[in-house]
Amino acid sequence: MRKVVYPLACAIALVVLATELTAASAEAASTKRDADLDRGRYLVKIAGCNDCHTPNYPETAGAVPEKDWLTGVPVGFQGPWGTTYAANLRLVFAGMTEAQWMKGARHALKPPMPWFALRDMTDGDLRALYRYIKSLGPAGQPAPAYVPPGGKVTTPVLTWPSPPPSK
Repeated sequence: MRKVVYPLACAIALVVLATELTAASAEAASTKRDADLDRGRYLVKIAGCNDCHTPNYPETAGAVPEKDWLTGVPVGFQGPWGTTYAANLRLVFAGMTEAQWMKGARHALKPPMPWFALRDMTDGDLRALYRYIKSLGPAGQPAPAYVPPGGKVTTPVLTWPSPPPSK
């Protein structure tokens, strides 16, 4: 007896299989995205990102709605390096690709940014931070620009002392 292959039945079986594989792949990707967002949110909280980049976060012991997180603070940090401001990370990340973030995340930044915390994070942690901050979407206004030492500052500042002389 000769076996007859039905092309239409095979095609339907392939379409069903491909659809199931695509759905499973999409579900796995969604689960990974959710895990990245959860991890990024956690890192923002424990790494102190909100302490400087979210208005009133320290003053309220963290009781700032998440929709207002990471929008920058117009209070300068002034020291021998000049005056720096905590950037509006939501606007910064809105104009940055993940690859750009990964390339620049571990470079030294002006005080008081603890850039070394980023330097010591895993690539997975840095990606989770990026994906979480990006997921918040742009909001707020840009932070004031850096002012070199001796430049005119028009915002309130927190003055940081010079480091002690080395012995």
